[in-house]
Amino acid sequence: MRNIFLIIAVMAGLIYAQDKPGESRFLLRGYAHSGLEMREDASTFVGGSFNPIFLWRQSQKLLFEAELEIEVEGGETNIGLEYANMAYILHSYAILRLGKFLLPFGAFAEKLHPAWINRMPTKPLGFGHDGVGPARGLGVELRGGIPVGVAKMSYSVYVINGPVLNDGSDPTLEPEEAGKVNYEPTGELESENKAIGGRVSLLPFSNSSMEIGLSGFYSNVGQKGTEYEDVTLFAYALDFSFVKKVSFLSGVIDIKAQYNAENVSDAYYTNYEDSSRYTFKNNSSSYYGQLSYRPVNLGSDFFNSLEIVGRYSALSFPKGALWEADQTQVAVGINYWIDWRNVIKLTYQVTDAGAHGEESGEGQESRDAVFIHWAFGF
Repeated sequence: MRNIFLIIAVMAGLIYAQDKPGESRFLLRGYAHSGLEMREDASTFVGGSFNPIFLWRQSQKLLFEAELEIEVEGGETNIGLEYANMAYILHSYAILRLGKFLLPFGAFAEKLHPAWINRMPTKPLGFGHDGVGPARGLGVELRGGIPVGVAKMSYSVYVINGPVLNDGSDPTLEPEEAGKVNYEPTGELESENKAIGGRVSLLPFSNSSMEIGLSGFYSNVGQKGTEYEDVTLFAYALDFSFVKKVSFLSGVIDIKAQYNAENVSDAYYTNYEDSSRYTFKNNSSSYYGQLSYRPVNLGSDFFNSLEIVGRYSALSFPKGALWEADQTQVAVGINYWIDWRNVIKLTYQVTDAGAHGEESGEGQESRDAVFIHWAFGF
């Protein structure tokens, strides 16, 4: 652990030692969060994560960014690489990126997931790990923005290493999840397929208060040389954002929403329990809608720092799959902003989980939780 931080310190020192004043620049940013989670009769401290973001500008056109995720989970410290990529500014309306980057599949994964930006201490259903749709990838991307009169349009087109279908043949890879797509395969599961995707969005107002986005993603997901080599995945997302200062409410309202869907072409799978063959319509979806209100013009520093937020989200996995699920979640909370990037969140969350399988059993189960989180951006 000390060696990792020593390497980071040495790298930072080398960057600062560059003898090109006005050209090379290094910036350390990031965020951290921790808190208390209370579920039913149990409570536990959660979070304890630290996400440093390293930004390096070697010249006016050559940039580098990387984010580490360091978190305590199960009593152990885990270190992961969220992204690391180089970017070259081709001209005012186009940037070329190469490496591992957050995918603009909708807006949440790329823009809204950091703990101090997300208004809730949890992610919406289906927007975390093992959710619906990709979150990051390794490849190349062309992105930029174009003025359209008083409006603006942004775009992104990318090619990345493709995801891999869990066909249920490997007993070490959760064969009960046959038909599920692994968006970040590693080791022997590394896919030879490539995925293509992109996003376009329109900001119709001159103040950019509203954004409407459409995303798409396509790839072969079956391993070559198997009966699944022609299985394909098509995923798409719709996202919406609106931020407006409303005078009669003496504050600011912030609306966020996104819908994700993925469709995997038909295939037959082997039931790991009795070796029978079965199939199902392999379509999954998830969505959320969120509304927050901050009374910034009430004339009191305390009330100006408060924010009321509510979110509804839902997740649906395919009917007939061994991992079938149909869940909904409601979360309401009050946030206190110590400053513009330092927030304490108090949230009550109720999840209704209807699922089939050994873990959750048949039927509908309601689970509630209370979160107290402190998120810090720097």
